[in-house]
Amino acid sequence: MTITPDDARALDRDDPLKDARRHFDLPDGLIYLDGNSLGPPPVQAKAAIQRCVETEWATDLIASWNSADWMGLPLRTGARIARLIGVSENSVIAADSVSVNIFKLAAGLLNAGLKGVAVERGDFPTDGYVLEGLSRLSGTPFAYVEPGAGAAGLPDGVQVLVKSAVHFRSAALADIEAEERAAKTRGAAIVWDLSHAAGLVDLKLAARGAKYAVGCGYKFLNGGPGAPAFVYCDPDLADGFSQPLSGWMGHARPFDFADGYDPAPGVARFGAGTPAILSMTALHGALEAYEGVDMAAAEAKARALGDLFLKAVDGLGFGLACPGPGEARAGHVSLTHEDGYAIVQAMIARGVIGDFRSPDILRFGFSPLYLSYEEVLRAAGILREIMDAESWRDPRFAARKAVT
Repeated sequence: MTITPDDARALDRDDPLKDARRHFDLPDGLIYLDGNSLGPPPVQAKAAIQRCVETEWATDLIASWNSADWMGLPLRTGARIARLIGVSENSVIAADSVSVNIFKLAAGLLNAGLKGVAVERGDFPTDGYVLEGLSRLSGTPFAYVEPGAGAAGLPDGVQVLVKSAVHFRSAALADIEAEERAAKTRGAAIVWDLSHAAGLVDLKLAARGAKYAVGCGYKFLNGGPGAPAFVYCDPDLADGFSQPLSGWMGHARPFDFADGYDPAPGVARFGAGTPAILSMTALHGALEAYEGVDMAAAEAKARALGDLFLKAVDGLGFGLACPGPGEARAGHVSLTHEDGYAIVQAMIARGVIGDFRSPDILRFGFSPLYLSYEEVLRAAGILREIMDAESWRDPRFAARKAVT
């Protein structure tokens, strides 16, 4: 079926999220399809940073830990994230990075008596790298399970699985509820990596039985490069959780400066070092763009945008490394081509920003907050022009850069 510009404009007129675009000040003429790697700055994030630098830091100085509640910022930011992932607002804290937070949860579960750590082969690399290091440090077994096997594929003696809710290459959605049931039957625990899901998928973590999760703040949450990550821990379990990175910001009374560690109640114990206030402020401000957004509508629009793109580029000779149109898929699509890197660079030169993932994946993300159906159709048309003219063969597009 041919999709026309009039079709796209009709979809935009009926889009329940069309007003969310006002939160983003994107460059004219640019079509940004890389929010799955780095979201653009919402106007609220830019305003929050300006206020933090010019008023809080520059004027109130150290008093801002109290007057601007810098001390409470990690939990206030976590509360905004909590609604988006479907958990209680007192069960999330923004802190550190995904890698550090995976270590906190996985090592804490080992402290609680579980044995062995695992990831699915081909999942996001940092998850496996952290668990390999934890295995060397603790002496616990480390294992790979086969792609898609999940908790049911855990070998004997391995009880902690770190698994992505959305796969970074394929955008395939995990069945969180089914995986949690499988983990329970094996006496295992799952740490969910929400990096490619938070802010896009209607996760409903608590309703689906998830107990532990981490996620990053700089993809669909739009918190800026290197934005703080977050930790979720079921509030019924948090008070008994032994968090191994027992830094002073996880202490019950950090300004007592007492010898000996007394963990803070609940999820606050997952704090460690002093929070990075400037980047945390940006993330906290960025999350205002989600006020009033229904996450089911956000997920549905992202999938519809991806479907439109896939249908519009059908027949150009690409392989498909993601679920196809009409299938369950998160917020990005993945095409394959042996010259994928050069093709992505040619698109960037034409004002369509996507990214490349080795060995041959062209990846395009579809944020439901700032992208229109008409823009996505136009991006597909530019890709078609590039392929028809073979303009990607220009040698300048083959030169690999540090970040792909």
